[in-house]
Amino acid sequence: MAQQRVEKIQEFIQQELSKIILNGLKDPRVGFVTVTGVEVTGDLRSAKVFVSLMGSEQQKKDTWDGLQHSLGFLRTEVGRRLGIRHTPELSLHLDKSLDNSDHIQKLLLGLQTPERKS
Repeated sequence: MAQQRVEKIQEFIQQELSKIILNGLKDPRVGFVTVTGVEVTGDLRSAKVFVSLMGSEQQKKDTWDGLQHSLGFLRTEVGRRLGIRHTPELSLHLDKSLDNSDHIQKLLLGLQTPERKS
């Protein structure tokens, strides 16, 4: 039963953070961000938020700085929408799985050779 609650809270936090980042953040540094996952501890005291960033390296750095700067606002908004006694402490983690899959795709495309004529 407790595990189901944690999973529901993880999904809720992921959805709400996506909405807040998309519509609620006024920081011009924050660019294209996707919240790819959330891991909440069993006691609901802390949550790891995994984000994927798009753009150039400078845009990614600016977006990361903007997100780090707005962590307090994000936590307040999630707590207000979640409605539980203690809001989890949020920590951001970069999810590089999309970058890795893009790199693998490019490598695979580079391995393709034209068909041999017999």
